[in-house]
Amino acid sequence: MELSTILIRTGACLDARIWAKTQPDLETAWRECKRSDWMLWLIARTTLSQDDSRLRFMACDFAEAVLIYVPAGEDRPRRAIECARRFAAGDATRAEMDAVGDAAWTAAGDAAGDAQSDIIRRYFPECPEIKPELPHKAV
Repeated sequence: MELSTILIRTGACLDARIWAKTQPDLETAWRECKRSDWMLWLIARTTLSQDDSRLRFMACDFAEAVLIYVPAGEDRPRRAIECARRFAAGDATRAEMDAVGDAAWTAAGDAAGDAQSDIIRRYFPECPEIKPELPHKAV
């Protein structure tokens, strides 16, 4: 089946479909594609996604690649990745995954909040004056 037909049937975005028309075949497109988001999208919508363990191991590799941005001493993301690898290998339970996943999401939320606060303070270093609102009177 032609790549552009596959992309239409699977609901690919217009940019991907236009780019695919410039490729002679699927193998070339796969080799030449610089958009990892398109590649992952295609994997998720084709028979390749039936190999759940490969997808899980790949996701772990992606996550490990950004651990360099996690502050020293913050182990929740690393522990979640380790558990995900064990889960992909059949050596961890869904409950274990849920527990470390929740902790990792909390760590990510904490980091995002800290980063946003730092950026806000960079642009607005002065602390705003806070005046309590007076209760509204019913008319």
